[in-house]
Amino acid sequence: MELIALLSSGKGSWAQISGLMKYGEWDKTILIGGDFAKKFIHEKPFEFIQVDLDKKLKDLREEIANKLKKKISGTEVALSIASGDGKEHMALISALINLPVGIRFAALTKEGVIDL
Repeated sequence: MELIALLSSGKGSWAQISGLMKYGEWDKTILIGGDFAKKFIHEKPFEFIQVDLDKKLKDLREEIANKLKKKISGTEVALSIASGDGKEHMALISALINLPVGIRFAALTKEGVIDL
């Protein structure tokens, strides 16, 4: 299963994404973010998709969907929205649902990686 994660401007929330990547078992990790998120680094490989987070909601959803379309191989993804705001979350979730692909929310807790 692929891990899809939003990387927004709050570096503090990047620790959650980093932990998910480190402790989860993913076939592939795809990180989505704006120009600022290009600074994210990790020891495990990942694919970065740059989007314009300043776009209007509908336009952002379309950009994300178009860029993700051929990158997801399964029928379900693990999703982290630990980083980002409501508009960004709605655009990403809507893009995934409209691809269509199922979503399992993933989080890193004291007990490890869990599905929500």
